[in-house]
Amino acid sequence: MKTNDTENCDGTNESNSHLTRRAFLATTAASSAAVLTGGLASLLRPASAFAKKTSGSFVEASIPDLQALMASGALSSKDLVKGYLDRIASLNPLLHAVIETNPNAVSIAAHLDNERRKGQLRGPLHGIPILVKDNIATDDNMQTTAGSLALVNSRVPGDAVIINRLRAAGAIILGKANLGEWANFRGNINVFPLAVGWSARGGNTINAYDLSYTSWGSSSGSGAGAAANLCSVAVGTETDGSITGPSAVENIFGLKPTLGLVSQDGIIPICHQQDTAGPMGRSVTDVAILLGGLQSPFGEAIGHTLPNNYTQFLQRGALDGARIGRDVRYFDYSYYGSGIPGDEETVAFAEHALDVMQSLGAEIVDTDTGDVFAYADDEFTALLFEFKVQIAEYLATLTHSNMHTLADLIAFNIAHCPEELVYYGQEVFEAAEATSGDLTDPVYLAARTHARNTARAGIDNALAADNLDAIVAPHLTNSTGPAVAGYPNFSMPVGVRASGRPAGMLVYSTFLHEPQLIGFAYDLEQELKARVQPQFLGSIIPVPNAGLCEDLPKKPHVFTGKAHLPHGRIF
Repeated sequence: MKTNDTENCDGTNESNSHLTRRAFLATTAASSAAVLTGGLASLLRPASAFAKKTSGSFVEASIPDLQALMASGALSSKDLVKGYLDRIASLNPLLHAVIETNPNAVSIAAHLDNERRKGQLRGPLHGIPILVKDNIATDDNMQTTAGSLALVNSRVPGDAVIINRLRAAGAIILGKANLGEWANFRGNINVFPLAVGWSARGGNTINAYDLSYTSWGSSSGSGAGAAANLCSVAVGTETDGSITGPSAVENIFGLKPTLGLVSQDGIIPICHQQDTAGPMGRSVTDVAILLGGLQSPFGEAIGHTLPNNYTQFLQRGALDGARIGRDVRYFDYSYYGSGIPGDEETVAFAEHALDVMQSLGAEIVDTDTGDVFAYADDEFTALLFEFKVQIAEYLATLTHSNMHTLADLIAFNIAHCPEELVYYGQEVFEAAEATSGDLTDPVYLAARTHARNTARAGIDNALAADNLDAIVAPHLTNSTGPAVAGYPNFSMPVGVRASGRPAGMLVYSTFLHEPQLIGFAYDLEQELKARVQPQFLGSIIPVPNAGLCEDLPKKPHVFTGKAHLPHGRIF
């Protein structure tokens, strides 16, 4: 599939690698055809001897479990990598969760095993294989493209800051997770929610629990990869809903951190005013460990005392005496639910979780963080301005690329319409291009200021008025308030419906309150035990081609000074 150049033991690349667009398209087409014609059984090849021998050890194992196995000598990091690669080879033709694997992962693992034998342990992530979303730069033999063919063979200037931190901590970058292309900030998805996890490079990410359900987005591959045990943990990114949403529908835990807690450097942007990477995993413990590895403060987070170890907050009894707000308008799922038939059932699971919180000593108080529709359009307007400027700044850091501006990306998609504009167009790109691209523009400043201030006031006022420690909302509802405010939001599983589809719940609070959220989530997790392995139920619903290529080129978008948030946007 690709030629491999020399890679150092830490995963950095000494020369460029090449992967043709034709190879990408052929792989995507072949795997899609297999899913639609052969069924699940035809895709699951016989497991290797290693996978048969150790599946009971590493499947569903937490990071501490894996470390215990490696410390005892029952498992090596090298064999763990091989085990995950074996599962990827078996399940990825169905799930499309992974765009590509790291060809040097096994050798990196062997190097880390040698360190372990010498007693040189770097920390809890030593030898742990991690999937990272394909908008996070890795300076190795893998691509960084946001799922788009436009950036294939481009070279990043170096590892993203968080990748540097993960490598230094001994983590193994196992591969690049699929995503909604350009983090779903490209076009209006008329086949929502079936194609929100699609990219031209990776195909359409499929939900591991119900193949006909949504994978949500845009961190779809990170969610499906962690859920299906294709990795130990995964890194996603969120601007509004892209960590919390995939986590909810894939029965995993996902934390959207406070803006400023995790570095944005080296991550393909939508906007620096909301973008953040965050941990996704099968347990609160794993999320806490990975958050510690990702922590790299900037901006408003600088100068605050931050924990150097989030596992200290994994305590039973954390909910005893806590005051938890029930964000009332979101429990009316018609207000801001997912729009997916049947998802209103998730409200009952959130209500049950609140009952369990109460049984653990928490006091539940009805509260209201305000109307997100009062600022959602302003959020979207601000994102359009910011994306035009900040994507050009990112593209300027690349070499081996002819993409320099948003206009270049739009032109590329038109020129490669059959491969790129398959299920939806690029209306969002066009709307962003039509803005002034001036971040001193009064239209932009008014939109960003109103959105941020209103979102923060909604959460902070509710916390203060009702003396709350955290606030709860059901599955796929209030991602926007915490995202626009820049506040943490923790998605956690609270059950599986009779249909086999997971139900999740959001727990959020104010600036840098990750420790409290981790503690509450852990206490509830231990009591609920809602995490179960996926059963791959149902069948894939083919997504129809949007038939856009015959109508190109279209009239350019004209920015009128106000943008309206499309229904179901997740980025």
